Amino acid sequence: MATPVRPSVDIHVVARKAGVSTATVSRVMNHVSTVDARLAARVNKAAAELCYTPNTQARALVLGKSGLLGLIVSEITNPFFPELIQSFELAAVERGYEILLGSTNYAPARMAQCVRRMVERKVEGVAVMTFGMDEDLLQELSGRAIPLVSVGSTQTIDAAVSIEVNYRQGIEEAVQHLAGMGHRAIALISGPLHLRGAELRRVAFVEAMAAIGLSPSGSHLVEGDHTMEGGLRAARQLFGSTPVPTAILCSNDMTAIGVLHAASACGLGVPEDLSVIGFDDIHMARFTVPPLTSVRMAPADLARAALDALPLRPLRTASGPVETGTVIPTHLVVRQTTGSPRRRGGRASGTWLRGKRMGRAEAAVSCGPEKPG
Repeated sequence: MATPVRPSVDIHVVARKAGVSTATVSRVMNHVSTVDARLAARVNKAAAELCYTPNTQARALVLGKSGLLGLIVSEITNPFFPELIQSFELAAVERGYEILLGSTNYAPARMAQCVRRMVERKVEGVAVMTFGMDEDLLQELSGRAIPLVSVGSTQTIDAAVSIEVNYRQGIEEAVQHLAGMGHRAIALISGPLHLRGAELRRVAFVEAMAAIGLSPSGSHLVEGDHTMEGGLRAARQLFGSTPVPTAILCSNDMTAIGVLHAASACGLGVPEDLSVIGFDDIHMARFTVPPLTSVRMAPADLARAALDALPLRPLRTASGPVETGTVIPTHLVVRQTTGSPRRRGGRASGTWLRGKRMGRAEAAVSCGPEKPG
């Protein structure tokens, strides 16, 4: 049996049922505060009974506004970003906006495409949550008088509001946590160093190590790509270094999951043989085996801060706008992937790992650096 087709309901039908003009219905649907409360109640009642849905495109033409906010993220395969997107969308909808999403996948061409879509759809503001974006593209958005907020951008764009992440706080806690358990051979797998956020994390790591009297060797500073596969490759490289690190701090949790996989394939226990710390504290971090110690950067906090910081008058909260220079805190969440390093001869060392991995030649994942070609 065919489902009956619901008759089309437009603003004229609602006006007739409510006994008001179409102009009054339009003002009520657009939340104009000067409409008489009793008339507004009649219109809303009629709209509900008729299951009327306002035409947002027509509303945009009348008001001269799109009702859209742009959100540009680096990728959607990393669970950190879906959490951020969901939080941003929920907060935007509460304030009467929809979002137009763009994903760059760290590619400049994709970034330019995202910017073009935002401009074509006449978004009323853009939040750039890529942790590093071409300044020329940010300047293009700003030059078109589109309100803009970005994470970790430089201060060279006057119209943009910058949100900073306090990477130093969480990374210092991570390094001190490892040092307190006796680790000295601590390595870092960074993100792509052309991203400002990745570079800031690397600098914070080196400075945190220096603060406790340690200087990581060049072989213990490996550039990754923020993916699980990249974490696996970087771990293989570190397992072939001398000394082999007893702890690895990762640029994000996806990288750390790749390191956990590499360790397992090489017969290394975590944390008995190797301590691992991620960054972001995505929801999945609680469910790795063992649960991942991670530096938390709450995506919900970042999303709310970005939305509140957008220089749009309708988005102002009761407490006023967020000032430029909003800082998102980070802190270490300790779970079960960190522990004291094994000791040989009374000294903590990573050299013993080499012998252990050499005994696992049958491992599905090579336990040393990849051979060229």
